[in-house]
Amino acid sequence: MKLRVLQFSLVGVMALSIVFAYATRGTGQEAPAKPRKVIKTDAEWRKLLTREQYAVTRQADTEPAFSGKLVNNHAKGIYECVCCETELFSSKTKFDSGTGWPSFYAPADRKNIDTSTDYKLGYARTEVMCNTCGAHLGHVFDDGPAPTGLRFCMNSAALKFVKETPPAKTAKTAKSKTEKTSKTTETPAKTETPATPK
Repeated sequence: MKLRVLQFSLVGVMALSIVFAYATRGTGQEAPAKPRKVIKTDAEWRKLLTREQYAVTRQADTEPAFSGKLVNNHAKGIYECVCCETELFSSKTKFDSGTGWPSFYAPADRKNIDTSTDYKLGYARTEVMCNTCGAHLGHVFDDGPAPTGLRFCMNSAALKFVKETPPAKTAKTAKSKTEKTSKTTETPAKTETPATPK
């Protein structure tokens, strides 16, 4: 009896695998790959990236939830593509989604990202890629906050964070601040009142 149940289970798994493979296979009518501004060979990408960065950006892998170094990053700055340094997201649109991946409600510039439909899990998801080099970044979902209602769920391994630096002080600004400081620290001269005769 146990052997028969095992046989049916194996047949069921094989059947599901065939159905899944058929559902996710290409039709042969997909649009050709978009031309990218940054093009490298597989060997060049492997040399440039860490093993995890390569797996995520070039093979569309996903890092484990809560494992990325940028999940809890709250500093002000810009998130760039780790492969080509294209500006992708701003800290101004980052929010805590509780999913374990850095999440944004909007890209820094819509022209810098590309999307396509992904069926890797057996259902349709919208994959997000860098429009400059084609790096896989993550996916976008329609359960984000206002004003867009979108959640760009990105892999930390696909992003490089560039911290915002305060504007440099110019000589004129520094001089005016020094003058203001010296004026506030000076004490007004005492005026002596003439002594009244007795």
